[in-house]
Amino acid sequence: MELRDLRGNFFSEFTKAPCTAAPIYSMNFLEKIILPVKGFLFPQSCAICGCTFVNTGEMREGLCEPCRAALSLSQGQRCNLCSKPLISEKEICLLCRNAEKKPYDRLWTLFPYTGKYRNLLTAYKFGKNLALAEFFAGIVSEIIEGNPVLKDAAIVPVPPRPGKIKSQGWDQVEYLVKRLEKLQAGHNIYRCLKREKSQVQKRLDRAGRAENLKGRILLNSPPPQTALIIDDVITTGSTMDVCSAALKAGGAERVYGLCLFYD
Repeated sequence: MELRDLRGNFFSEFTKAPCTAAPIYSMNFLEKIILPVKGFLFPQSCAICGCTFVNTGEMREGLCEPCRAALSLSQGQRCNLCSKPLISEKEICLLCRNAEKKPYDRLWTLFPYTGKYRNLLTAYKFGKNLALAEFFAGIVSEIIEGNPVLKDAAIVPVPPRPGKIKSQGWDQVEYLVKRLEKLQAGHNIYRCLKREKSQVQKRLDRAGRAENLKGRILLNSPPPQTALIIDDVITTGSTMDVCSAALKAGGAERVYGLCLFYD
C-alpha cells in the first residue's frame, strides 16, 4: 500500500467522527488515531541507527535498508526444540536436555535480546514504533511458509494482562498478529486464551514468574487442533509453558511457539 493510500485511510477516520461545534474525542479514540500516525504513517528515522529515511519502503518497516539487511537470522545450527543457536552441542542444547519435558512440541526463536536487537524490541514495544510490526510480520510469515508443520497451524496470540490495553493504549503482540492476519490469509487466528489478573512478569525471578501465572491463563473458547503461539520475547519460558499447557489441556493436539526474541 502506498503512503498516499495510508494517509487517505487515516483522514477517512475523521470523517466518521460526529461533527459538533466543539468536538471532544475520548482518550481511546485519540490513542487509536495518534499512535498509527506517530508510529506507522510518518516514522522519520531508523529505529536502530537513527538515520533519516530516504524512501517509503524504509518508512513502511521503520528501518533503513542497511540496518534491515544486517538483521539476519542466524544461519548456524539451532536447537531442535527451542531453536536457539547451538555452540558445541548437537541437535539439542544443554538447557533443553536438562529441562523437564515442555508442554509445547517445538519453539521457534528469532533474534537474541541483546545489542541492536534489544534496541529493536525496545523501539517497538516501549517506543510504540508500529511500523516495525511490518518488518516482524514479514519475517514470521516467511518462517510459517517455510515450515510444513506450521502451514496448518492456527495462530494464537499470548493474551495481554487485564487492563494493559486500557492503560498503555495497545498490545504489541496483538498488533503483530493483526499484521500477520493480513499476510497469512489462509491461517485462522484463535484468540482463545485469556489472562487473569497477575503481577508484571519482568519484575519477578524465574521461580516467581512460573508461580505468578499458575492458573491465570485460561481458555475462553475451544483451541485449534494445531496451534502456533505468538509472543514477542521469551526469557524463562513461563508464559509459553502456561499457554501451551492450557491449549493442550483444552484439546489441542499439537502446540508450537514462536517468539521474536530470546533472552
